[in-house]
Amino acid sequence: MLSSYEIVIVSIASPLLLGVYRDGELIETIETKEKTSDVLLKLLSKLSAKYNYKRVIYTSGPGSYMAIKLTYITLRTLEILNNITFDACEAFTLNNNKPIKAMGKLYFVKENNTIITKKFDEVLEQRFELPSMLSEVTILENNKPLYILPAV
Repeated sequence: MLSSYEIVIVSIASPLLLGVYRDGELIETIETKEKTSDVLLKLLSKLSAKYNYKRVIYTSGPGSYMAIKLTYITLRTLEILNNITFDACEAFTLNNNKPIKAMGKLYFVKENNTIITKKFDEVLEQRFELPSMLSEVTILENNKPLYILPAV
């Protein structure tokens, strides 16, 4: 039986994380502090040559709007050109539901299944982790970017 490969991308904060999954199990992790715009397509191309993946899951938000946009556009292009599928997951599922940096002292938090912004005077650690099994990732109903803009 041929193995199936899938990729998980966490591009909403630094470092950028990519995980390669074989039959639902994490087999390779790539972590880089380079900008998503500079490195994402290169990494996905290398991984495609090595693993011939057909599905990608990305964190659609909340987080860095630019990274979300770039990741979505890259995946949408690969969907058209390389016949891959892609799904989205919420970023909170990969950081144990901790606050996610928005802008300035504002952070996105999830309360009662609603994402809001809250101000924190101290800088909060941003730590995302790839799950060891894909079954730990909850897939959203659509793969569109999750833009939640705070009131300015």
